[in-house]
Amino acid sequence: MLLTLPLNKDNINKVKHDFIGHTEYFSKSFDNADNLMLLCNENLRIATVTNHVSISRVASKFNRTLVEKKIQILLETLLKDFLISRPRIAVLGLNPHAGDNGLIGEEEKNIITPVVHNFFMKGHLVYGPYSADGFFGAGQYRNFDAILGMYHDQSLIPFKLMSFGKGVNYTAGMSVIRVSPDHGVGYDISGQNIASSSSVLSAIALGVKIYHNRSAYLDKG
Repeated sequence: MLLTLPLNKDNINKVKHDFIGHTEYFSKSFDNADNLMLLCNENLRIATVTNHVSISRVASKFNRTLVEKKIQILLETLLKDFLISRPRIAVLGLNPHAGDNGLIGEEEKNIITPVVHNFFMKGHLVYGPYSADGFFGAGQYRNFDAILGMYHDQSLIPFKLMSFGKGVNYTAGMSVIRVSPDHGVGYDISGQNIASSSSVLSAIALGVKIYHNRSAYLDKG
């Protein structure tokens, strides 16, 4: 199990110019394995299709193959790492109001909806796309085992509002278990003796739990 702690990406890039973040670094280190950034707490698991990508580039990186890969990883990690035999997954839309049937964008019609439909027709409990604001505002997230958002802030803003300082960032899809706290370096509270270890302890606990769950899953068959 790997536990990583917050770091300053700008400082690292002064000596390693292609460093984007832990998730991308470990993906390259482990044979460029497809992976998924999955934020977890006791009541919510939410992942992202794109990770540390500028908002201006999100749509250009968006395609059916990418969405399919992320849903597949999410299904597998819920099954193997969380021992949920029939996981229910909600997929969010990329555009406001999930595109309003093409009025605000066609990514939902052309990419997300066909992918979700294909998974559902294969017997998986995958639903969407949902309009992100109404989905969280109405508390629909409580009806699912995990949620797949389309980009970083769409997923992390609601997650951190609900669990900042207690949540865990888990990199799903890799052969190793990598966990980290849900917060950054915290320079704003440096030297004030108010930093909390809650998220680090939660990360350790989740990493240990996933290790035992994987072992149980493999022993089962």
